[in-house]
Amino acid sequence: MHWIHLTDEEQLRQIITNSHSKPQAIFKHSTRCSISSVALQRLQKAAQPADIDFYFLDLISNRGLSNKIAETFGVNHESPQVLLIKEGECIFDESHLGIQMQDIIEQAKAAYT
Repeated sequence: MHWIHLTDEEQLRQIITNSHSKPQAIFKHSTRCSISSVALQRLQKAAQPADIDFYFLDLISNRGLSNKIAETFGVNHESPQVLLIKEGECIFDESHLGIQMQDIIEQAKAAYT
């Protein structure tokens, strides 16, 4: 799994821009949460589709950025949480043990067909 580490608001702006041509996924991870670790392992074991960029946000180190993401995309903060961004909007979000790579792939395909 190739993660792009999300650490600042400029990257968030770039995600929004890039989402007009390619799906952008943000995984919000808490190093203090065992459920978050399980969700992370599930994603890392799955085959990563080449047509989706995956961003990794460490919630403990970047809580302010996590709050900005929730505000920008109009989603409630969860941990762990995955958001799929298309054309600057969050078109799918899931949390906890509901996070599955297959769901992310299916939502991305549906959004870009």
